Amino acid sequence: MLYMRRFCMMTGILNEPIAVIDVGSNYLRMSITQVDEKTNIKILESVIKPTQNGRDTFISGRISINTIHETCDTLKGFVNLMKDYNVRHYKAVSTSGIREAENKQYVLEKIRLRVGINVQAITAAEERFFMLKAIRKHFLKSNFKILKNTLIVNVTSGGLEMLIYKKNQLKFAEYKKLGALRLKENLWELEKKTLHFSKVMEQHIESKLYLLKDVILKYETDCFIGLGGELKTVIKMIEGLNKSNDESINKDFILKENFLELYHKIKDMSEDELMFTYNLSKKETELLMPSISIFYYFFKITNSDRIYIPKISLWQGILYDLVDELMGTTGKEESFRDIISSVWHIGNKYGINKPHAAFVEKISLSIFDQTYKLHKLGYKERMYLQVASILHDVGNIINNTYHHIHSYTIIKNQDILGFSSKEIDLIANIARYHSYEIPMRAHNSYQVLDDKSKIIVSTLAAILKLAECLDSSHLQKIKKLKLVLSGETLFFNLESEDEIILEEWNFKKNVDFFEEVVGVRPII
Repeated sequence: MLYMRRFCMMTGILNEPIAVIDVGSNYLRMSITQVDEKTNIKILESVIKPTQNGRDTFISGRISINTIHETCDTLKGFVNLMKDYNVRHYKAVSTSGIREAENKQYVLEKIRLRVGINVQAITAAEERFFMLKAIRKHFLKSNFKILKNTLIVNVTSGGLEMLIYKKNQLKFAEYKKLGALRLKENLWELEKKTLHFSKVMEQHIESKLYLLKDVILKYETDCFIGLGGELKTVIKMIEGLNKSNDESINKDFILKENFLELYHKIKDMSEDELMFTYNLSKKETELLMPSISIFYYFFKITNSDRIYIPKISLWQGILYDLVDELMGTTGKEESFRDIISSVWHIGNKYGINKPHAAFVEKISLSIFDQTYKLHKLGYKERMYLQVASILHDVGNIINNTYHHIHSYTIIKNQDILGFSSKEIDLIANIARYHSYEIPMRAHNSYQVLDDKSKIIVSTLAAILKLAECLDSSHLQKIKKLKLVLSGETLFFNLESEDEIILEEWNFKKNVDFFEEVVGVRPII
């Protein structure tokens, strides 16, 4: 039945118009596409309009009334175009230009009421997740192979995303509020005070990224992949510099020597000089120097002799995610692997006990899977439990006494790949209750949750508590776990070569909450 339902969903959207709307910091974009059974994209129509969203937010912290009206008017045009194509399925997201605005909720509500679409303000981690989907699909369809150590840098208007892959596994992910438009707006006052503004930008970028330099150097990255609209402009400019060397003007990559030559040639040019010398539009030059300065910084600390420029952007990742949702394939192995790898990176950063965390993760998921008929929670909730299991002890880095509360605070303030702010809040709450505390109305972090979320947190916390108890000694004594349900009793049949008195003692102290939430009493 599950296969038939997914098959019907899949055949129902194949070759049907699907729309993706990106309410960005610098542009409003919409692509109406069709997707075939091999997830090949056919663009039916693509429209793009400039916006002041990012400029308003990065300068004043709020989006102006005029910009809100202009955004709504543009989106109305997008919706009319969707109607012309009979689009039934769409996904609309906004990035840092709206996400960081003080009046974000007003803007999104105004769009909903005036335009009739729901725009999701995605987190930086969700934005990164969509880009990773697009990257993986691109490499899957091309002959390009990710080399041993790969650095991926995505420069957007509002932020900078850095990813490091080693042997096709995500090892490092970081987001910094250092996008091209933000950099330009933050430093605009200084531009008029110096003839060497590029040097000021270099120093500013260095001051923001110096803590990451050692991480990047440690991985000795030998492949550099760049994402960002200004790289297309850089290729256009290099074509004008050197037309005799065919390799240097390959539109799939830029050689390091050509990039550095161009950078040193233009770094102290004004926007007017760039427009005149390289026949560029005002829009092309506006964010060119901030963007190229960021890539210059990374070129200095990577071993790669070129920067690869795959033809991908955020809207493609959003489209693939929408298709996965419609086809019921959100649990793609590659995306899942990236998420969990990034979570382990966070855990390592806070000095977790890796053998203990891995054991609690394994036992938690085993209990979850073996009690599915009792809780009926799904794939997403299983992922919440897995992430909470890995990160439940991160609070120990502050102190051991109230480490569960510190774990909540730390997790709450993380950008975890692929999760919304609301989902990260659920994960933080689950991790908080892995110890002796149980959820109570007096706890504000729990009280503000809706009823459905409270049930999810309580159920998963009850499972995590028992998994934590089964490694009370932190020695991973339990070798095998099998659950048997008999009436209102859930028997935990354990195999261990060592004495587990401490584990049994802690287990018995925590069974009451599990029984209260799940409805059966655990017994070893």
